[in-house]
Amino acid sequence: MHSSGFRFEQIHRIIVTADQMRSIEQRLFDAGMPVAALMEKVAGRLSDRISDLFPPCEVGILVGSGHNGGDALVVARELHFRGYEVQLCCPFSRFKELTNSHLQYAKSLGIPLVEVENLRSSNFLIDGLFGFGLTRSIQEPILSLVDQINHWNLPIVSIDLPSGLHTDTGRPLGTAIKATHTLCLGLWKLGLLQDEALEFVGQAELIDFDIPLADIHAILDNPAPIQRVTPEWAMSALPLERPASTHKYKMGHLLLICGSRRYAGGALLTGLGGRSSGVGMLSIAVPESLKPMLSSHLPEALIIGCPETESGAIASLPDLDLSAFNAIACGPGLTLDAAPIVKQALDSDRPIVLDADGLNALAQFGTVPTLQKRQAATILTPHLGEFKRLFPNLNEDCRATAVREAAKSTDAIVLLKGARIAIASPEGQVRINPESTPALARGGSGDVLTGLMGGLLAQNFATQSPISLIDLTQTAAWWHAQAGILAAQTRTELGVDAHTLTQFLIPSIVTYKKS
Repeated sequence: MHSSGFRFEQIHRIIVTADQMRSIEQRLFDAGMPVAALMEKVAGRLSDRISDLFPPCEVGILVGSGHNGGDALVVARELHFRGYEVQLCCPFSRFKELTNSHLQYAKSLGIPLVEVENLRSSNFLIDGLFGFGLTRSIQEPILSLVDQINHWNLPIVSIDLPSGLHTDTGRPLGTAIKATHTLCLGLWKLGLLQDEALEFVGQAELIDFDIPLADIHAILDNPAPIQRVTPEWAMSALPLERPASTHKYKMGHLLLICGSRRYAGGALLTGLGGRSSGVGMLSIAVPESLKPMLSSHLPEALIIGCPETESGAIASLPDLDLSAFNAIACGPGLTLDAAPIVKQALDSDRPIVLDADGLNALAQFGTVPTLQKRQAATILTPHLGEFKRLFPNLNEDCRATAVREAAKSTDAIVLLKGARIAIASPEGQVRINPESTPALARGGSGDVLTGLMGGLLAQNFATQSPISLIDLTQTAAWWHAQAGILAAQTRTELGVDAHTLTQFLIPSIVTYKKS
């Protein structure tokens, strides 16, 4: 990859908190970059992108008192010169010196200052009220102004992040602008990749203004502790390398332990996910009563019928040598009646993916002491409710912080499900998957991810691949999300049940490689 391509990829991975961004910018200013010059550069690139999004038309610009407002005023000037009909709304009485200078120049150009109601006829709005680092709740009269604007349903372009969002948690501070586009400046802000921010952010993209990588790494280290998964990064692990001379046992043997008479579908969906991973051998341990159904739908898999409890859960694993498998995925559809089976899997020396009732059983055993005794790799894939049961003392206000603490305390990879999946390693690395679809909010889609991840894990250990566990986990999460996105594009968000999702796993990879 040439130097500009390398920089583009690295910049698009990095995620910062408000404090980190302040420190990086301060390094630029300490090195001699004038604040005014940086504002001109940033606003020029913002203007170019806004011009791409909207042809010359009527635009209303909300101007804050700080440097975010200064950026907005330079954009106003540039759009004015490009033929846009610009109106400014400045609901503050005091401004930073540089921002005030740009405001006076805008007035000299004849750009009108109007009350907010006058902006209602605009074709779109630009939000430059607050930049990153806002920590206090928005107060009147700005609170009512923001709520009023949100009710207009106009396209809104927010500069850096929608005004009112907390930079790190993504939560609205009293209220927040509901943007249709967010043009994030320099580096991705953590709040933009939190679930709570999604109804405010709209389509987010990064506006790079050439921060030197050396200045970034001086503050964040290299690699940065929180990173955004890019398609190129995720796909660097796919497909997992298959030697020209190989056979099925060399390509990984995955054992799935899942299903019950009550939740038979969990076993099937997990098996379909595992099959799509390309794993060489797939074995599935299920209650004996489920064996005919699984055999008919997954004829290539070895279905192991197990004795079952009166409730239809797995009662025991009959003469099964767990060390014969490269990895185990355990949990979907089990019910807690199978908790002893989960304990048996955890006591093995095999890498394991734990989901659903596997996680609920783990919470009963004691999450931290149980996992700290394990010698093999462990991947946990909870949704928020399961996460709270596993880690009741952790604060989930910031998902990135929560998964990092969970991973450190358990020596496990922790993947917290949601619209923006957050993944952490015991070493403190955090990855956030920036794309998904509400179509995946369907029962069983998580079971598919468990099987898919288990299959990749088995192949990884069988082939002694150099791919790290956190890289492998982020690839599985990205792949699963892309399948959901492609399925939704084809069938709408209403048409993506979990079984359908499995049919788009391979096409999503083919589609990416063709693009």
